[in-house]
Amino acid sequence: MKKSHVFLAVLLILAVTAIVICALKFNGQQKNEDRFSVSGSGIIYAKADIANIQLGFKTATKKTAAEATVEGSAKISDIIKVIKSLGVDEKDIQTSNYNLNPVYNYTNVKGQELTGYEVYQNLSIKVRDLTKIGDIIARGTEKGANQIGGINFTIDDEFALKNQAREIAITKAKEKAVLIAEQSGMKLGEVKNVSESSNEGGVVPMYANAKMEFAAGSNADQIASPEIATGQNQIKVTVTLTYEVK
Repeated sequence: MKKSHVFLAVLLILAVTAIVICALKFNGQQKNEDRFSVSGSGIIYAKADIANIQLGFKTATKKTAAEATVEGSAKISDIIKVIKSLGVDEKDIQTSNYNLNPVYNYTNVKGQELTGYEVYQNLSIKVRDLTKIGDIIARGTEKGANQIGGINFTIDDEFALKNQAREIAITKAKEKAVLIAEQSGMKLGEVKNVSESSNEGGVVPMYANAKMEFAAGSNADQIASPEIATGQNQIKVTVTLTYEVK
């Protein structure tokens, strides 16, 4: 075969390939243009059944690391014992942070100078009996806890609640799609794609706002249990439906 014929054949193949690619791209663009997406959200409110509390102890500055460690271990051990005595299972008590830090003091004369050591240990506590929250905080404080906060409330099993929220979200999305189609003159076809996102949020009362006072007529070490409001948690599911437009 002559070189000119080979060259023409190659050009023809390239031209056909380019036409096919352009056609596929154009067809894909048309398909995307023939789609319509709409979102709807469903919200369910439910009372939390689990409280998560951060309880910890920080020592004063000690001369040696050993002194700081001994005091920190003793205090945390006492705190854990009293928490267990209030019905919290061992599996629901977890050390979430432990630090042994040197403490320095700076002066213009001596510069940076090591003055001692301090220990900080934090416990993450899962409370399943919400009536015990105040007692756990108060009794833990009596045993030396001086780092308290980060209270949040969760729902142990959200599956059924999410199903309810999803059903509401899909219904709202469909109603919105029909309304927009009627107002714009579009004709909706089949649902071609479904996507979902969820967000859980809830009321988080801060322990800093609770009053920790000595109970009247009691020992100086007896602390009144603070009142903690559990509120309700919000379960939110957002669903996006993509319709074919006729």
